[in-house]
Amino acid sequence: MSAAGRVVVLGSLNADVFARVERHPRPGETVLGSGGEVRAGGKGANQAAAAALAGARVVMVGAVGTDAYAAVATGNLARAGVSLDAVRTVDGPTGLALITVSADGENSIIVIPGANAHVGEPELAQLDSLRAGDVLVLQGEVPVEAVTAAAKAAAAHGARVVVNLAPVVALPADVLRLADPLVVNEHEGEGALRLLVGGALPLLDADPRELCEALRGNGVPSVVMTLGGEGALIATDSVTQIPAEKVTVVDTTGAGDAFAGALAAGLCNGDDLVESARRANRFAAEAVQHRGAQDSYPDWRS
Repeated sequence: MSAAGRVVVLGSLNADVFARVERHPRPGETVLGSGGEVRAGGKGANQAAAAALAGARVVMVGAVGTDAYAAVATGNLARAGVSLDAVRTVDGPTGLALITVSADGENSIIVIPGANAHVGEPELAQLDSLRAGDVLVLQGEVPVEAVTAAAKAAAAHGARVVVNLAPVVALPADVLRLADPLVVNEHEGEGALRLLVGGALPLLDADPRELCEALRGNGVPSVVMTLGGEGALIATDSVTQIPAEKVTVVDTTGAGDAFAGALAAGLCNGDDLVESARRANRFAAEAVQHRGAQDSYPDWRS
Protein backbone atom coordinates (compact mmCIF):
# COMPACT_ATOMS: atom_id res chain seq x y z
CA MET A 1 0.00 0.00 0.00
CA SER A 2 2.72 2.45 -0.93
CA ALA A 3 1.58 4.05 -4.19
CA ALA A 4 -1.03 6.81 -4.36
CA GLY A 5 -4.16 6.71 -6.44
CA ARG A 6 -5.85 3.54 -5.26
CA VAL A 7 -9.27 2.62 -4.00
CA VAL A 8 -8.88 0.97 -0.59
CA VAL A 9 -12.00 -0.77 0.70
CA LEU A 10 -12.36 -1.71 4.35
CA GLY A 11 -15.48 -3.84 4.63
CA SER A 12 -17.25 -7.15 4.53
CA LEU A 13 -16.57 -10.27 2.50
CA ASN A 14 -19.41 -12.81 2.24
CA ALA A 15 -20.60 -15.85 0.44
CA ASP A 16 -24.11 -15.22 -0.93
CA VAL A 17 -26.66 -18.03 -1.05
CA PHE A 18 -29.36 -17.23 -3.63
CA ALA A 19 -32.98 -18.31 -3.92
CA ARG A 20 -35.43 -17.15 -6.59
CA VAL A 21 -39.16 -16.94 -5.88
CA GLU A 22 -42.23 -15.69 -7.69
CA ARG A 23 -42.90 -13.37 -4.73
CA HIS A 24 -41.45 -12.87 -1.26
CA PRO A 25 -43.19 -14.89 1.47
CA ARG A 26 -45.38 -13.23 4.04
CA PRO A 27 -44.62 -13.83 7.75
CA GLY A 28 -45.32 -17.47 8.58
CA GLU A 29 -45.67 -18.47 4.92
CA THR A 30 -43.60 -21.01 2.97
CA VAL A 31 -43.09 -20.58 -0.77
CA LEU A 32 -41.27 -22.76 -3.28
CA GLY A 33 -38.21 -21.35 -4.99
CA SER A 34 -35.31 -22.24 -7.20
CA GLY A 35 -31.61 -21.52 -7.26
CA GLY A 36 -29.48 -22.44 -4.28
CA GLU A 37 -26.20 -21.36 -5.91
CA VAL A 38 -23.45 -19.77 -3.81
CA ARG A 39 -21.68 -16.65 -5.11
CA ALA A 40 -19.23 -14.04 -3.84
CA GLY A 41 -20.71 -11.07 -2.00
CA GLY A 42 -20.47 -8.73 0.98
CA LYS A 43 -20.85 -4.98 0.57
CA GLY A 44 -17.13 -4.35 0.96
CA ALA A 45 -16.09 -7.04 -1.49
CA ASN A 46 -18.82 -6.02 -3.94
CA GLN A 47 -17.59 -2.43 -3.93
CA ALA A 48 -13.96 -3.52 -4.29
CA ALA A 49 -14.84 -5.73 -7.26
CA ALA A 50 -16.85 -2.94 -8.88
CA ALA A 51 -14.06 -0.40 -8.41
CA ALA A 52 -11.53 -2.78 -9.97
CA LEU A 53 -13.78 -3.67 -12.91
CA ALA A 54 -14.42 0.05 -13.42
CA GLY A 55 -10.69 0.58 -13.88
CA ALA A 56 -9.16 1.43 -10.48
CA ARG A 57 -6.27 -0.17 -8.62
CA VAL A 58 -7.92 -1.68 -5.54
CA VAL A 59 -6.88 -3.03 -2.15
CA MET A 60 -9.39 -5.07 -0.10
CA VAL A 61 -9.05 -4.90 3.69
CA GLY A 62 -11.15 -7.34 5.72
CA ALA A 63 -11.47 -10.86 7.10
CA VAL A 64 -12.68 -14.30 6.04
CA GLY A 65 -13.10 -17.51 8.01
CA THR A 66 -11.50 -20.94 7.89
CA ASP A 67 -14.42 -22.61 6.07
CA ALA A 68 -14.91 -23.41 2.38
CA TYR A 69 -16.86 -20.16 1.86
CA ALA A 70 -13.63 -18.14 2.19
CA ALA A 71 -12.54 -19.17 -1.31
CA VAL A 72 -15.96 -18.20 -2.66
CA ALA A 73 -15.81 -14.79 -0.96
CA THR A 74 -12.41 -13.91 -2.43
CA GLY A 75 -12.51 -15.63 -5.83
CA ASN A 76 -13.98 -12.82 -7.91
CA LEU A 77 -11.74 -10.25 -6.25
CA ALA A 78 -8.66 -12.20 -7.24
CA ARG A 79 -9.92 -12.52 -10.81
CA ALA A 80 -10.62 -8.77 -10.95
CA GLY A 81 -7.05 -8.00 -9.86
CA VAL A 82 -7.91 -6.74 -6.36
CA SER A 83 -5.03 -7.01 -3.89
CA LEU A 84 -5.94 -9.49 -1.14
CA ASP A 85 -2.77 -9.04 0.91
CA ALA A 86 -4.75 -7.23 3.62
CA VAL A 87 -7.49 -9.87 3.92
CA ARG A 88 -6.98 -11.79 7.17
CA THR A 89 -8.12 -15.34 7.94
CA VAL A 90 -9.73 -15.79 11.37
CA ASP A 91 -11.02 -18.93 13.08
CA GLY A 92 -14.68 -19.62 12.38
CA PRO A 93 -17.13 -19.05 9.53
CA THR A 94 -16.88 -16.58 6.67
CA GLY A 95 -19.66 -14.01 6.45
CA LEU A 96 -22.84 -15.36 4.86
CA ALA A 97 -25.80 -13.65 3.16
CA LEU A 98 -29.10 -15.38 2.41
CA ILE A 99 -30.66 -13.61 -0.59
CA THR A 100 -34.16 -14.09 -1.98
CA VAL A 101 -34.92 -12.50 -5.37
CA SER A 102 -38.53 -12.15 -6.58
CA ALA A 103 -39.77 -12.28 -10.16
CA ASP A 104 -39.81 -8.48 -10.40
CA GLY A 105 -36.11 -8.30 -9.48
CA GLU A 106 -36.50 -7.05 -5.90
CA ASN A 107 -34.44 -8.73 -3.20
CA SER A 108 -34.64 -9.55 0.50
CA ILE A 109 -31.37 -10.18 2.33
CA ILE A 110 -30.32 -11.64 5.70
CA VAL A 111 -26.64 -11.07 6.56
CA ILE A 112 -24.72 -13.24 9.07
CA PRO A 113 -21.46 -11.38 9.87
CA GLY A 114 -19.13 -14.32 10.63
CA ALA A 115 -15.50 -13.22 10.22
CA ASN A 116 -16.59 -9.67 9.41
CA ALA A 117 -17.42 -9.16 13.07
CA HIS A 118 -13.70 -9.58 13.88
CA VAL A 119 -12.46 -6.71 11.70
CA GLY A 120 -10.43 -4.46 13.99
CA GLU A 121 -6.87 -3.51 14.90
CA PRO A 122 -5.05 -5.82 12.44
CA GLU A 123 -7.09 -4.38 9.56
CA LEU A 124 -6.67 -0.80 10.76
CA ALA A 125 -2.89 -1.30 10.76
CA GLN A 126 -3.16 -1.95 7.01
CA LEU A 127 -4.30 1.65 6.53
CA ASP A 128 -1.07 3.23 7.78
CA SER A 129 0.16 3.95 4.25
CA LEU A 130 -2.98 5.76 3.05
CA ARG A 131 -2.13 9.12 1.53
CA ALA A 132 -3.43 11.92 -0.67
CA GLY A 133 -4.75 10.48 -3.91
CA ASP A 134 -6.12 7.34 -2.26
CA VAL A 135 -9.85 6.84 -1.74
CA LEU A 136 -10.98 4.86 1.31
CA VAL A 137 -14.44 3.29 0.96
CA LEU A 138 -16.41 2.29 4.08
CA GLN A 139 -19.83 0.71 4.75
CA GLY A 140 -21.77 -0.64 7.74
CA GLU A 141 -21.20 -4.41 7.68
CA VAL A 142 -18.08 -4.42 9.89
CA PRO A 143 -17.88 -3.12 13.48
CA VAL A 144 -18.70 0.57 13.91
CA GLU A 145 -15.52 1.05 15.93
CA ALA A 146 -13.40 -0.13 12.99
CA VAL A 147 -15.26 2.10 10.52
CA THR A 148 -14.86 5.08 12.84
CA ALA A 149 -11.13 4.55 13.35
CA ALA A 150 -10.56 3.90 9.64
CA ALA A 151 -12.29 7.13 8.58
CA LYS A 152 -10.25 9.17 11.01
CA ALA A 153 -7.00 7.47 9.98
CA ALA A 154 -7.71 8.13 6.31
CA ALA A 155 -8.48 11.79 6.95
CA ALA A 156 -5.29 12.14 8.98
CA HIS A 157 -3.27 10.74 6.06
CA GLY A 158 -4.94 13.04 3.52
CA ALA A 159 -6.92 10.31 1.77
CA ARG A 160 -10.48 10.90 0.55
CA VAL A 161 -13.18 9.17 2.60
CA VAL A 162 -16.29 7.71 0.96
CA VAL A 163 -18.91 6.45 3.41
CA ASN A 164 -21.78 4.31 2.14
CA LEU A 165 -24.07 4.24 5.18
CA ALA A 166 -25.52 0.84 4.34
CA PRO A 167 -26.88 -0.58 6.46
CA VAL A 168 -27.56 2.42 8.70
CA VAL A 169 -25.33 1.99 11.75
CA ALA A 170 -24.63 4.40 14.60
CA LEU A 171 -21.57 6.16 13.22
CA PRO A 172 -20.54 9.27 15.18
CA ALA A 173 -21.53 12.57 13.62
CA ASP A 174 -17.90 13.62 13.23
CA VAL A 175 -17.25 10.54 11.09
CA LEU A 176 -20.21 11.32 8.82
CA ARG A 177 -18.75 14.81 8.43
CA LEU A 178 -15.56 13.26 7.03
CA ALA A 179 -17.50 11.63 4.17
CA ASP A 180 -16.78 13.25 0.80
CA PRO A 181 -19.17 11.98 -0.41
CA LEU A 182 -21.70 10.33 1.88
CA VAL A 183 -23.44 7.78 -0.38
CA VAL A 184 -27.01 6.92 0.68
CA ASN A 185 -30.47 6.14 -0.59
CA GLU A 186 -33.42 8.10 0.83
CA HIS A 187 -33.93 5.78 3.82
CA GLU A 188 -30.21 5.80 4.64
CA GLY A 189 -30.11 9.57 4.19
CA GLU A 190 -32.81 9.99 6.82
CA GLY A 191 -30.86 7.71 9.15
CA ALA A 192 -27.71 9.76 8.57
CA LEU A 193 -29.53 12.99 9.33
CA ARG A 194 -30.87 11.56 12.59
CA LEU A 195 -27.30 10.71 13.58
CA LEU A 196 -26.14 14.22 12.70
CA VAL A 197 -28.88 16.07 14.57
CA GLY A 198 -28.98 13.67 17.50
CA GLY A 199 -32.58 12.48 17.20
CA ALA A 200 -35.77 13.53 15.48
CA LEU A 201 -35.72 14.75 11.91
CA PRO A 202 -36.70 18.28 10.90
CA LEU A 203 -39.77 18.55 8.64
CA LEU A 204 -38.56 17.87 5.10
CA ASP A 205 -41.82 17.07 3.25
CA ALA A 206 -40.16 13.81 2.10
CA ASP A 207 -38.24 15.78 -0.52
CA PRO A 208 -34.89 14.15 -1.44
CA ARG A 209 -33.37 17.49 -2.43
CA GLU A 210 -34.25 18.98 0.95
CA LEU A 211 -32.77 15.90 2.62
CA CYS A 212 -29.52 16.32 0.70
CA GLU A 213 -29.40 20.01 1.60
CA ALA A 214 -30.08 19.18 5.26
CA LEU A 215 -27.21 16.70 5.30
CA ARG A 216 -24.94 19.32 3.76
CA GLY A 217 -26.24 21.92 6.21
CA ASN A 218 -25.22 19.65 9.07
CA GLY A 219 -21.61 19.47 7.96
CA VAL A 220 -21.38 16.68 5.36
CA PRO A 221 -19.05 17.95 2.58
CA SER A 222 -20.92 16.22 -0.25
CA VAL A 223 -23.81 13.79 -0.68
CA VAL A 224 -24.70 11.30 -3.39
CA MET A 225 -28.27 10.04 -2.98
CA THR A 226 -29.43 7.16 -5.16
CA LEU A 227 -33.13 7.25 -6.07
CA GLY A 228 -33.68 3.99 -7.94
CA GLY A 229 -35.79 4.66 -11.02
CA GLU A 230 -35.36 8.42 -10.51
CA GLY A 231 -31.58 8.34 -10.87
CA ALA A 232 -29.38 10.07 -8.31
CA LEU A 233 -28.81 13.45 -6.67
CA ILE A 234 -25.33 14.91 -6.20
CA ALA A 235 -25.18 17.64 -3.57
CA THR A 236 -22.18 19.93 -3.20
CA ASP A 237 -22.65 23.71 -3.32
CA SER A 238 -25.72 22.94 -5.45
CA VAL A 239 -27.82 19.85 -6.16
CA THR A 240 -27.52 18.09 -9.52
CA GLN A 241 -29.85 15.29 -10.61
CA ILE A 242 -28.62 12.46 -12.82
CA PRO A 243 -31.45 10.65 -14.64
CA ALA A 244 -31.79 6.89 -14.39
CA GLU A 245 -30.72 4.67 -17.25
CA LYS A 246 -33.71 2.98 -18.92
CA VAL A 247 -32.97 -0.75 -18.78
CA THR A 248 -34.80 -4.01 -18.12
CA VAL A 249 -34.21 -4.94 -14.48
CA VAL A 250 -33.42 -8.61 -13.83
CA ASP A 251 -31.87 -8.47 -10.33
CA THR A 252 -31.05 -5.47 -8.13
CA THR A 253 -28.76 -7.44 -5.78
CA GLY A 254 -25.49 -5.54 -5.39
CA ALA A 255 -26.59 -2.62 -7.56
CA GLY A 256 -25.94 -0.04 -4.85
CA ASP A 257 -22.50 -1.54 -4.31
CA ALA A 258 -21.82 -1.46 -8.04
CA PHE A 259 -22.64 2.25 -7.99
CA ALA A 260 -20.51 2.98 -4.91
CA GLY A 261 -17.48 1.07 -6.20
CA ALA A 262 -17.61 2.63 -9.65
CA LEU A 263 -18.08 6.06 -8.06
CA ALA A 264 -14.91 5.56 -5.99
CA ALA A 265 -13.04 4.44 -9.11
CA GLY A 266 -14.01 7.65 -10.90
CA LEU A 267 -12.91 9.82 -7.98
CA CYS A 268 -9.63 7.93 -7.70
CA ASN A 269 -9.00 8.46 -11.40
CA GLY A 270 -9.47 12.22 -11.09
CA ASP A 271 -13.06 12.72 -12.27
CA ASP A 272 -15.21 15.23 -10.40
CA LEU A 273 -18.11 14.00 -8.28
CA VAL A 274 -20.86 14.59 -10.85
CA GLU A 275 -19.00 12.86 -13.66
CA SER A 276 -18.03 10.00 -11.34
CA ALA A 277 -21.68 9.58 -10.40
CA ARG A 278 -22.79 9.60 -14.05
CA ARG A 279 -20.31 6.86 -14.82
CA ALA A 280 -21.32 4.90 -11.72
CA ASN A 281 -24.96 5.16 -12.77
CA ARG A 282 -24.15 3.57 -16.13
CA PHE A 283 -22.09 0.84 -14.44
CA ALA A 284 -24.93 -0.05 -12.05
CA ALA A 285 -27.46 0.01 -14.90
CA GLU A 286 -25.46 -2.67 -16.70
CA ALA A 287 -25.29 -4.73 -13.50
CA VAL A 288 -29.06 -4.88 -12.84
CA GLN A 289 -29.63 -6.49 -16.23
CA HIS A 290 -27.95 -9.68 -14.98
CA ARG A 291 -28.33 -11.99 -11.99
CA GLY A 292 -26.16 -11.86 -8.90
CA ALA A 293 -23.99 -9.21 -7.29
CA GLN A 294 -20.33 -9.34 -8.35
CA ASP A 295 -21.16 -11.78 -11.15
CA SER A 296 -23.39 -9.14 -12.76
CA TYR A 297 -20.79 -6.37 -12.88
CA PRO A 298 -19.48 -5.30 -16.30
CA ASP A 299 -15.74 -5.36 -17.00
CA TRP A 300 -14.72 -1.86 -18.07
CA ARG A 301 -10.99 -2.43 -17.78
CA SER A 302 -9.13 -1.39 -20.94
